[in-house]
Amino acid sequence: MMTLLLLLLFLCEAQSWVASKPNFVLLMADDLGIGDPGCYGNKTLRTPNIDRLARGGVKLTQHLAASPLCTPSRAAFMTGRYPVRSGMASQSQVGVFLFSASSGGLPPSEITFAKLLKDQGYSTALIGKWHLGISCHDPGDFCHHPTSHGFDYFHGLPLTNMRDCKLGEGSVFTAAFRLLVLLPMQLIAVALLTLVVLKWLGLFRAPPCAFLFLFLLATLLLGLLLGFLHYFRPLNCFLMRNRDITQQPMSYDNLTQRLTADAAHFLRRNAETPFLLVLSFLHMHTALFSSKDFAGKSQHGSYGDAAEEMDWSVGQILDVLDELKLANNTLVYFSSDQGAHVEEVTVKGEVQGGSNGIYKGGKANNWEGGIRVPGIVRWPGVIQAGLEIDEPTSNMDIFPTVAKLAGSPLPQDRVIDGRDLMPLLRVRTRRSGHEFLFHYCNSYLNAVRWHPPNSTSVWKAFFFTPKFSPEGANGCFDTHVCFCYGQYVTYHDPPLLFEISRDPRERNPLTPTSEPRFWEILEAMQEAAARHARTLQDVPNQLSLGNLMWKPWLQLCCSSLGLSCQCDREDQDGRQSP
Repeated sequence: MMTLLLLLLFLCEAQSWVASKPNFVLLMADDLGIGDPGCYGNKTLRTPNIDRLARGGVKLTQHLAASPLCTPSRAAFMTGRYPVRSGMASQSQVGVFLFSASSGGLPPSEITFAKLLKDQGYSTALIGKWHLGISCHDPGDFCHHPTSHGFDYFHGLPLTNMRDCKLGEGSVFTAAFRLLVLLPMQLIAVALLTLVVLKWLGLFRAPPCAFLFLFLLATLLLGLLLGFLHYFRPLNCFLMRNRDITQQPMSYDNLTQRLTADAAHFLRRNAETPFLLVLSFLHMHTALFSSKDFAGKSQHGSYGDAAEEMDWSVGQILDVLDELKLANNTLVYFSSDQGAHVEEVTVKGEVQGGSNGIYKGGKANNWEGGIRVPGIVRWPGVIQAGLEIDEPTSNMDIFPTVAKLAGSPLPQDRVIDGRDLMPLLRVRTRRSGHEFLFHYCNSYLNAVRWHPPNSTSVWKAFFFTPKFSPEGANGCFDTHVCFCYGQYVTYHDPPLLFEISRDPRERNPLTPTSEPRFWEILEAMQEAAARHARTLQDVPNQLSLGNLMWKPWLQLCCSSLGLSCQCDREDQDGRQSP
């Protein structure tokens, strides 16, 4: 009898341990607009699996990215902190990493939720896009690499999926080419022609070395341009498995299927132990791609094809959880790192940006379209199915939520800006943990959001706004993304004030006449911004020019001699994860 009681006690304790140690599957899309999934109102783009996830869980309708750009948003997601705290917010125009051989990245001193969960006995994996750096001082230190930030396993793209990675899709460096290469070459051509004409007219006789110098300079610039175009793809668009390159340059053939199969294999291998899987999609960032099973099948061109393929991948992961009978003990989160990139247009003129629904703006600016993203959380039996929550929440909230559920204390030596979502998701409270949220454009405080206690109002004040071009457009088409200072923005004094709860489209800025509490509201928000600023510390700028630039000695290459950075060790079924 005593043996039976002890056995029952052991089983109860084991069951309690399992319940207190849920699994986590975090699905992060890239540049997916809140207007793209069917569950957020899209009527023509087919996303049955994302919609299925929403039906089984909670749909957050005011879920916000901590930054409207990839690198800082993902840093905030991983650490639960505003990216300015970790130096992952640029002070210049370039706000993301563009080269794999840059020295900047998520600092080793930062603590990700993967580190916390690994310390709690979780198996951890990141499959897909990273975009938070690789190495610091030499190509073997991997100080910024996912495996140095708590992930047992990494399979994916360490940089990002740029249009330069896919032949025939153009380049994100077109403006730089024009400024740094084509314009100087035009000036050199004019100078050469001028010297020839002056010599022919007998007005000036330049020494032969002047002609030779200008010709060699033009040849050098042309060589640099052709070399950059030829070598950029293999040097920056490659896949890694842990710390080894498996495909250089990356092939798009069945890429989604390969990464999805690897994610499914990770789940199967770790079904008996607590696990954290971050499946970080390369969709919907350009270059857009899809397999033959999805190409040409949607009503929205290449963007729709890619979105529907991503939705298929979500369905595969949900099916594996069902197959392994893990759905009831797994928290699944789906979101996007920022809003759709409305400025994206192919070299043939096809619009490639997605839909931000009713919201203004898009990627790289803090209008609602740039930061209000899909946010879905499912945990059957724990979180009520079919619930919608309109409280302000942030992708930084995943850090404390995951940590607490896994039984990990939060770090006490740093500010954590995220808030535990579970009281809100379980309807233990109807209020967000955020009274104020701060919206950064790179390292510049752009706007403040205020949800006062005991009020349904949500206020948003802009200190500056981007200048859309052409006038009346919904994005900064002349610069590809909106910039954050100088001639590219309009500064507002007093700040531009909106009541988001009544005007989510941000069409009607308030005035002291239209809002009697105008000055009182602004004063509260400015005081909150000042208090927030006092919590910031000076940290190394990971996106400085020195950290952003390409460093040949940090370049990773398949060949140990570095003579040919081309290889393909990538299994087409993607089934090599440990």
